[in-house]
This record gives sequence, structure tokens and C-alpha cells, in this order.
Amino acid sequence: MGILAIRADERVKHIHFTEETISVDLMDGRIITVPLIWYPRLFNATPDQREKWEVCGGGYGIHWEEIDEDLSTEGMLRGAPAPRPKIIH
Repeated sequence: MGILAIRADERVKHIHFTEETISVDLMDGRIITVPLIWYPRLFNATPDQREKWEVCGGGYGIHWEEIDEDLSTEGMLRGAPAPRPKIIH
């Protein structure tokens, strides 16, 4: 009997937003959904700006030219929010 090998494919297939979340459909069928508040540039962007994304990084990254934002599927899978700017007193 043969064994079916299932391989993870973390490349971006599609992206969709709700008012509170960003979801990324992966090529292997998984969907990553994280709070939009984790990514302040996306959170503060207009719906139009959010829809102007492109796949980059060999399929593993997402880029928004207009708002200068980049996400990776690896970071999203790890649950990593965007780094907060350091406040200097």
C-alpha cells in the first residue's frame, strides 16, 4: 500500500480582510488568520489600500507598496506581531 506524502506549502494563494482580521490562504489549504491590530500600517490603511497587495519573496511574502508594509507567512504562522517602534525618553 502506498503512503500519501502531504507537504506543507506556505506560499500565499489569496488574502482577505474583515474589519478585525487578516486571513491568508496558503497553497496547501491552510488559512492563517491574525488580528489586524498586530499590523498598525494595515489596521490604519483604507480598505482600498489593503486590497493593493502583491506576492513577493518567492511566494512566501506579501507586500503593500502604498503603505510600505511587508509580511511573511513564516512570521504570521509564528504569531509574530509587527515590531513596535521604540519610544525614546
